[in-house]
Amino acid sequence: MTAQETGKPATTPVGELENELTVALRQFWWLHDARWYQGVKKRFGQEVANEINAEALRFVGRRVGSWYANREGTPDVCSSAALRDVIETITGIMTNEGMMRSHTEPDPDGGPGIQTVITEHFALRMLRAARSLEGYDCPCLDMRGGWFEGLGVDVRDENRECMRTGGAVCRFHTESVQTESVEITSAEAESVETTSVETKSAETAPVERKELYRS
Repeated sequence: MTAQETGKPATTPVGELENELTVALRQFWWLHDARWYQGVKKRFGQEVANEINAEALRFVGRRVGSWYANREGTPDVCSSAALRDVIETITGIMTNEGMMRSHTEPDPDGGPGIQTVITEHFALRMLRAARSLEGYDCPCLDMRGGWFEGLGVDVRDENRECMRTGGAVCRFHTESVQTESVEITSAEAESVETTSVETKSAETAPVERKELYRS
């Protein structure tokens, strides 16, 4: 059972688990990932390296998300504050400020969800130094998608700006799909009601059926 289900707090808050050893081990893990990418690229080409890199990071992201959910409970992503907290916490689990500088903020247009803004990323520095930046496909969405799969939450996450392709920062917009589902359900109900009235007034008229698909 999770800490959320038992009603008992976890032994140590995730934010307090950091120490010098975990910082070093995290950096060594990412160093291994970088050397592994370069090795695959050299032997099989960058397209294959990009593909396997994305698969591996999605797998790792899924494990991290699952670990967090088992320890802390599944977050309520309909709450922007909860969504913001879990993204910041998982980001801190996988990196530190010496590797990546980022922050979260409300949607600047006043819409639902939050934005993650990355201003500096160690992977881009390493790729530039290794002369492998051109042709590199950022696996960020795959990694983050793994987080949300592991957490067991339904969100829409999209990349709106990327430093790799010339953006000033990397910018991700994340929002709960559940909020949209409520709106779609209301629209469906209204559509069914309207169709019912029209059918009663013109029973012989052909009826056009429309399906709504959710991502």
